[in-house]
Amino acid sequence: MATDKNLFKGFSRREWLKILGGVPIFGAVWAAGFRSNEKALSERNLLLETLNIKASAPPASGPMTGEPLRVGLIGFGIRGEQLMRSLGFATTEWIDDMVKSSAENPDDKRLAEFQAQESLNVKLTAICDVFDFRAEKALRSFNTKENPCKRYATHLELINSGEVDAIIIATPDHWHAPMALAAIEAGLHVYLEKPMTHTIQETYDLREACRKNPDIKFAVGHQHRQTQSFLTAQDAIAKNTLGHVSLVTTTTNRNDDNGAWQYDIHPDASPETVDWNAFLGTAPQIPFNAEHFFRWRKWWAYGSGLSGDLLTHDYDRINCVLKMGIPKYITGSGGIYTHRDGRNVPDVMQINMDFPEFSTGTSQPPGKEKGMTLVYSATLGNQFERGTMLMGHDASMDLGNMVTIYADPRSTKYKDLIKENRIDPSVPIYQYDPSANGVDAVTSATAKYFANKGLLWTYRDGKRVDSTFLHLREWMSCIRNGGNPSCGITEGFEEAITAHMGGLSYKIGRRIEWDAENEQIIALPGENLDEILVNNDDVFLSLK
Repeated sequence: MATDKNLFKGFSRREWLKILGGVPIFGAVWAAGFRSNEKALSERNLLLETLNIKASAPPASGPMTGEPLRVGLIGFGIRGEQLMRSLGFATTEWIDDMVKSSAENPDDKRLAEFQAQESLNVKLTAICDVFDFRAEKALRSFNTKENPCKRYATHLELINSGEVDAIIIATPDHWHAPMALAAIEAGLHVYLEKPMTHTIQETYDLREACRKNPDIKFAVGHQHRQTQSFLTAQDAIAKNTLGHVSLVTTTTNRNDDNGAWQYDIHPDASPETVDWNAFLGTAPQIPFNAEHFFRWRKWWAYGSGLSGDLLTHDYDRINCVLKMGIPKYITGSGGIYTHRDGRNVPDVMQINMDFPEFSTGTSQPPGKEKGMTLVYSATLGNQFERGTMLMGHDASMDLGNMVTIYADPRSTKYKDLIKENRIDPSVPIYQYDPSANGVDAVTSATAKYFANKGLLWTYRDGKRVDSTFLHLREWMSCIRNGGNPSCGITEGFEEAITAHMGGLSYKIGRRIEWDAENEQIIALPGENLDEILVNNDDVFLSLK
């Protein structure tokens, strides 16, 4: 029953989308089923039963009923605005831009999707931003008779105001943990953007604070945890569809200044309109620098570079599928090769994470297979999409907003089916597209990058839904109805330690080891790992 590839000629991409419609397809057997062959359909159904992969959405979060939840936002920059829209609050400027964009491009549904978004029964009562322009912009749109909203000069004034039940933190990385710790101590629920922390010690401090305050609902902003295809991937792994996974590769591919954090500098920014000392916090005390303020991701003093800013996305989405935890070893390399503009974080980076004891299961004799390497490869100077691959002895999984699985030609599990020509290794044995017949309009290269990783939207019943909205809704449901966020302190701890190990390996130039028994990164004599991690020098550190 070999695949007749001539059967597939003559179909347009649109026709293929209609044919697939979100239904799993099964290689050569599916081709035969397409010809309405009763025997082939029977074999296809047998394979469906054999693989038994469940394509299902995350469980729905609870009702948003009761008294409105009073929320405060700290940081109304690029991500802060995005979070507020997912919360139901869009600025008048954004709405005007979307009206114009949708008029010019009928495929641009962002405004319609925002207007159709479910109300989360929230009052945005407090805003804090150290840049006057941003804070005033927020108040112009959000401070209304129906939703009184006040600006606070400092995060501590907001946290201790008595006007908020929960806060959302969308600040530079070096402020994440200090603000979250202050909020938890004040009894507030916390939604914290990634990376969870800027230093190793903060990671332990935040975990301890959450353990001492178990009623606080703490969530880390890895919204891809809501992506429907990832749950399908979890089920495939649980059923040993891939066999032993020995290698995972995942990537960042960008090729524009915006994707390299070269953001616009607002002309109104000055020492009079920016509380510069509040921005610096514990960072090195330097005179006002507008580039450092708007492009803070380019410096270790405020941000975490590729290891904390983008690797964390990919690590966490693999961790949510494989649940492999913190790697035993990390080796990092790279440099500033594409944007020599004064930054000191690398723009090309490769991180190898080794898990010597990890296994997803096997179809071979016990003891033959054990251990896995996860390779994160990033460049901010090339846009070629390399995807995410989970490579097992029996099959490989291409993981994004879709899940595609190919049997390996040398598979043990599928050996007989391949030999009988019932499976063609060049054709997917399983493919799941949760978008069904949906066709998405992606307006920029950076948006495409985020969309392919499940960071912009996912699907429910074939309809596109904002992933951040679902992640915020889940957090608020935990506050109102109980339960724990899908990315809480445990997952955040694993993310932060892994990111810090990657940054340290790049900066020190050696393999970094995690001691799982004692829960600590192993330092050599004389090393202060946190000092190394946030050191703002633009060269590798060498210890003598």
